[in-house]
Amino acid sequence: MLGLFFGKEPWFRAKRFGYGAGLPFKWQGWAVLGFYVLAMTGLALLADNDQAIPTFVTVALMLIVTGIFTIIVRNHTEGGWKWRGL
Repeated sequence: MLGLFFGKEPWFRAKRFGYGAGLPFKWQGWAVLGFYVLAMTGLALLADNDQAIPTFVTVALMLIVTGIFTIIVRNHTEGGWKWRGL
């Protein structure tokens, strides 16, 4: 099962214009996107709670999760990330 996540096949379409990735077109891409949204929602709820971990720790964790998500998306984008203009 984990072999499906460690392959090099693309999960995200390249943007038609601009730089970066578009929406996922494989279930692995949707799973990664869903996990990212859940992780950010959970961290936001932690930041909202005054008695939980300090805000700067929550922000640091959000930056780490976003960095990992960006690396995964970049490695699994069809055609790679490059500027696509008119």
